[in-house]
Amino acid sequence: MFRRTFWFTTGVAAGVWATTKVNRKLKQLTPESLAATAANKAIEAGERLKDRAVGFAVDVRDNMARREAELGDALGLNAPVDRELPPSRRLAAIENHDGPAYAEGPAYAKNPHHPTNPYKTNPYNRNEDH
Repeated sequence: MFRRTFWFTTGVAAGVWATTKVNRKLKQLTPESLAATAANKAIEAGERLKDRAVGFAVDVRDNMARREAELGDALGLNAPVDRELPPSRRLAAIENHDGPAYAEGPAYAKNPHHPTNPYKTNPYNRNEDH
């Protein structure tokens, strides 16, 4: 009798184990579960790709800075800068208006249609059509 009880219990345990295993597998094969699995794998792949891209970008930036420094040294751009101020420029308001360029008067004095003429008039009358 003990033998029959042992094998009966073993059979029930094997059946429960097999049923649980099959149900788990069926749940994994439902469309929702497959979609969730695919989404999780896509997110993991995206994170791996992002990590690689960030590493690549850091390498590119470092190499770019190194090459820029090399070019700066070769062209003399990294030489010490002379801190002396540049010579002052003449301002247009201080120019000598009594000089030879202004001897003939302003350019619009000869040409009433000159673009700098402050008294320029239109060659037509806008009220002419009315």
